[in-house]
Parts: sequence; C-alpha cells; structure tokens
Amino acid sequence: MANHKSSLKRIRQEQKRRLHNRYYAKAMRAAVRQLRATTDKADAEKQYPIVQKMLDKLAKTNIIHKNKASNLKSKLARHIQKLA
Repeated sequence: MANHKSSLKRIRQEQKRRLHNRYYAKAMRAAVRQLRATTDKADAEKQYPIVQKMLDKLAKTNIIHKNKASNLKSKLARHIQKLA
C-alpha cells in the first residue's frame, strides 16, 4: 500500500478514471454490436452518425486509439453499404 498522501490520492483518481473509461468503452462496444446486428439499411444509416461521433470522442480522449476508431468506422460503413 502507498505511504504518501499524494500516492493515495493518485490511486483514488485512477480508480475513478478507470471506471469512467470502462463505462464509455463498454457503451461504445454495445453500440457497435447493435449497429452490426441491424439488417435494415435505413435504420443502420440513422445509427451510423451517432456511433461515428461516439468513436471520434473516445479517440479524442484516448480511451481508444485513433486508428481503432478509424478501422471501426470504415468497417461499419462497409457493412452498411452491403445491406440491401
């Protein structure tokens, strides 16, 4: 266990930040999963900008890597194009 007050504070901050990041990463994964499960093209096109915005925000705040966000966006766009 940490001995310094600043170390104890850092542990508390990291724990809070970790929970915050896990929540948003999980919400992002659920949104991507929901979009991939969609079979209706119109519905998927309506969901895509919301998911895209979420990915961009998470990449901007370094919760996910910017390349991962880019890869997910391109794969989702291809998925939407394939829908009939």
